[in-house]
Amino acid sequence: MTSLRRIVIGVDTHLDTIHVAAITDTGQPLADAEFRTTPTGYYVAITWARSFGEVFIAGVEGTSSYGAGFTQALQDNSIHVVEVNRPNRASRRREGKSDPLDAYSAARAVLAGHGLAIPKDPNTGALKALLIARRGAVKARSAAIQQIKDLLVTAPADLRERYRRYPTTVRLVQALSRCRPTTHTDPITVAVLTACKALAQRIEFLDRQIGELTTELDTVTRTLNPALRAAYGVGPDTAAQLLITAGTNTDRLRSEAAFARLAGVAPIPASSGKITRHRLSRGGDRAANNALHRIALVRWSHDQRTRAYAARQLAAGRSKKDVLRLLKRAIAREMFKHLTAPCPIDDYSDLRPTRQAQNITLTSAAQHLGVWPTVISRLERGLQRHDSLAANYRHWLNTQHIDAA
Repeated sequence: MTSLRRIVIGVDTHLDTIHVAAITDTGQPLADAEFRTTPTGYYVAITWARSFGEVFIAGVEGTSSYGAGFTQALQDNSIHVVEVNRPNRASRRREGKSDPLDAYSAARAVLAGHGLAIPKDPNTGALKALLIARRGAVKARSAAIQQIKDLLVTAPADLRERYRRYPTTVRLVQALSRCRPTTHTDPITVAVLTACKALAQRIEFLDRQIGELTTELDTVTRTLNPALRAAYGVGPDTAAQLLITAGTNTDRLRSEAAFARLAGVAPIPASSGKITRHRLSRGGDRAANNALHRIALVRWSHDQRTRAYAARQLAAGRSKKDVLRLLKRAIAREMFKHLTAPCPIDDYSDLRPTRQAQNITLTSAAQHLGVWPTVISRLERGLQRHDSLAANYRHWLNTQHIDAA
């Protein structure tokens, strides 16, 4: 019985079409064809490729964008998929640019093993959708607030003075959303108030939308990686971005150094003459770099260990930028562990029942631990992570139980 010929396919992806090229495992070109980006088109493309032999691997451009649908179809048909980079510009200048050429280039890149990556997990798409919607809402909210302030700058004097007295943006938005423009007679005042009221109501709607999307992001990130979400300073937004960058797929990250380079926090030499120093790489995923930057700022502001470390580095003569670079590199190392080897986290659900069973008030517990009662309340409800405080709290509660017995 003759065994099937082993086939490699390369795929050049677009919005409405994909171009598939088939070659043998020795690099011999067989054929290429174009298909529609529909379930039927994907089925026809796979059937066409299998007519030449056994398809054992496929190289697809843009597995998280135009190639996402075909990637899923290939995986559903038990075909191993790798993501290939687009041909570099030097090769395109030498060989030309067309869909068939790009498809064959992708197939040959698979054989050469050059510039390959494992496609991101489908969960990444869900996180990305929620994160895009949330960030869009935040951006629109900021724009609406600025528009209100700009309108009030040029508003009639009495209107400007009336709404200047509100100390916060929240209070100003609440007042404008409930104003009644029709009670005024001046047409300019009516027009400005009508515009401000519409913008204020838009802000309130966006506030509710941001809250709902944040809650959904929190639920998804806690389900996918509770240890990452529980890390100090990591919120739903930053956790989602790090999971998107990693692809919720641990096989994509070869090493901790590779993740640091991917996130743009790998130190590179920046020395000249007598000055010997390093700076962070400006390459990689800038959104992931921004997530690490925000985590570093939160820890520098609120985490005692981070504050002590920063103080030591500043005393040693380092600048704030250098300290921030060191912090981001260290945080990347910690985040890599959470992304590749998720560990179980401490469950705080026993704290409140234990306290209530002993008739201990929040105030008494907070006074003993030297924190505010709201901190204990948030800890008991799982709204705040602080493992060392939770361990001390649990030990104290157990001690009280033994003393009572």
